[in-house]
Amino acid sequence: MLIDEIFRKANSNPVLDMMEDSAVVDGSARIAVTTDSFVVTPLKFRGGDIGRLAVCGTVNDLLMRGAVPKYITSAYIIETGADTEILEEIAASMAETAREAGVSVIAGDTKVIEGSGGVYINTTGVGFVNDGVNIKSSNCRVGDKLIVSGNLGDHHAAILSERMEIENEIKSDCAPLGGMVENMLRKGIEIHAMRDITRGGLGTILNEFASASGCGFEIDEEKIPVSQTVKAFAKILGLNIMHMGNEGKLAAVVSAADSERALEIIRSSRYGENAAVIGEVTDGGGVVMKTALGGRRIISELYGEGLPRIC
Repeated sequence: MLIDEIFRKANSNPVLDMMEDSAVVDGSARIAVTTDSFVVTPLKFRGGDIGRLAVCGTVNDLLMRGAVPKYITSAYIIETGADTEILEEIAASMAETAREAGVSVIAGDTKVIEGSGGVYINTTGVGFVNDGVNIKSSNCRVGDKLIVSGNLGDHHAAILSERMEIENEIKSDCAPLGGMVENMLRKGIEIHAMRDITRGGLGTILNEFASASGCGFEIDEEKIPVSQTVKAFAKILGLNIMHMGNEGKLAAVVSAADSERALEIIRSSRYGENAAVIGEVTDGGGVVMKTALGGRRIISELYGEGLPRIC
């Protein structure tokens, strides 16, 4: 009853409706596969919920390698006491976001465990990688430009606001980024590396780029896009924007010759209106920020535990 009336109803399609133990689908010579688990609290937040988050997080991971997302599986772990109305809302949100992202939920599972009403979702995503696409962190080259696709810290601030019962208008940026990535690939932008800016924030991602490529990064604090509301929120709570997570933003390392065209493409794509070129790849290693005061500060990856259960 739970499967038929909620999950199957929300995600009905010819493959899933066969209700077999596994889904057999058309394949490709090069596929991208990712898996993730989503444990966010609260389950619903301003700008999204765990269902939308699960789809966005999965498809964005595929997109960062230049794959075209196609299929998703979803496994729900449900604690006793969970509200079936909330489950319906989550399932419907997941299905709606999957349609927006152009993917099909082709298999799923549910398990019920003892607890107090929590819901967790595990996903696997599959995408196809076209010939000639080779996007990976080790491809960063000296002189490349760094683009971020929009304001940093929105999801982190939205989740923390809900938990602390702080009233504000901050919304999660939870969104699938297929449009801007596909537009760049279709128009021949030379993309060397991409990552979605999630847990650990931009600082962690740039240090991972630097480590994988053997290059360094220099960024300009004044060029980093952050909304005034999130900036004030972070200042009050002592949060570092460079380590705050998002769920609908990417960092792209592109050739210098293509950087302005890439920026224009991202800004004209859905969810990319606040994109900015914020720095470049340099010799050496590590990440350095030119501060608004004219100094230079080393940006480390996030050490210790960040905000738990943010996604």
